[in-house]
Amino acid sequence: MLESAIAFRSPPARMPRTAVLPQPPTDIAATLHSIGAQLLVRGWLSANNIVFGDGPGGATVVDTGYFSHAAQTVALVEQGLQGQPLAQVVNTHLHSDHCGGNASLQRRWPDLRISVPAGYRAHLLPWDESGLSYRDTDQQCEPFVPQAFITAGDSILLGRRAWQVHAAPGHDPDAVLLFEPDSRTLISGDALWESRLAIIFPELVGEPGFDAAHQALDLIEALQPRLVLPGHGQAFSGVAAAIEASRQRLRAFAAAPLKHRQHAARALVSYHMLEHRSRPRAALIAWIARTPIFGKALQCESDPALALALATATTDRLVADGVLVQQGELIALADG
Repeated sequence: MLESAIAFRSPPARMPRTAVLPQPPTDIAATLHSIGAQLLVRGWLSANNIVFGDGPGGATVVDTGYFSHAAQTVALVEQGLQGQPLAQVVNTHLHSDHCGGNASLQRRWPDLRISVPAGYRAHLLPWDESGLSYRDTDQQCEPFVPQAFITAGDSILLGRRAWQVHAAPGHDPDAVLLFEPDSRTLISGDALWESRLAIIFPELVGEPGFDAAHQALDLIEALQPRLVLPGHGQAFSGVAAAIEASRQRLRAFAAAPLKHRQHAARALVSYHMLEHRSRPRAALIAWIARTPIFGKALQCESDPALALALATATTDRLVADGVLVQQGELIALADG
């Protein structure tokens, strides 16, 4: 069993190999300890990492953060495992913020086994940046080789407990969530957050996604988890309130799909700026205008002039709202 169950938010810069880590609330800490898990709460550029040790199959980490934080991910996992080797990575889905550390972890522990949802098989063997969304979003992910594929109905060993694999489409058609029935703990990936709603990516490219996202919430409600370990943000136990809030946001976006597309564009620009911190204004607007996901989301793929106008409007709105700040010719994150 791991000596302690810890949760902390890592900074955007590389952190020291040792750190004083704030503790989660007592009830959440007790559950994490009981299942042998450490929740490493990352900044929004990287998804959370959930580390399990002391199991028959060896230590496991669920989700591995973004490519540019890969060295930090390796250091955090090493610190959490306290000398144990990492045996397995499990990914809830393959968006770049959830699997960007896979290759670095595989180099650090060459016998590492990587298990991913089976729906991605065709895009991994061989590696297909377009099929994996990285080309459309212009996000980075170092290629890695999976050793196993998981699907709904499977059971996977994390630490000393068997976790159920459930399909969780909506945010991503091939995503899964993981549920441990004895402790009623849910690893939700991006299917459920406490106070926000993840982008429903199929809707950005003209495919249905809102109904699938509702079905994922129905599944979570039926599982009746006591504790949720989300892909982003702190662990939480107010599950019913989080589900209802997500349903309300989904209904609102389904009633006004353009608002969802605009919300997604703003979120993706903000994510890009989390990686780059600052960019010349003209370069940021040009990047938005030429990056395929924005053309699809804002329905301006075939009209370069409209794409440039919408990219400018998106940037100006983010500045007006205080998400970004203009510093001369540069655009920067408001907190950076």
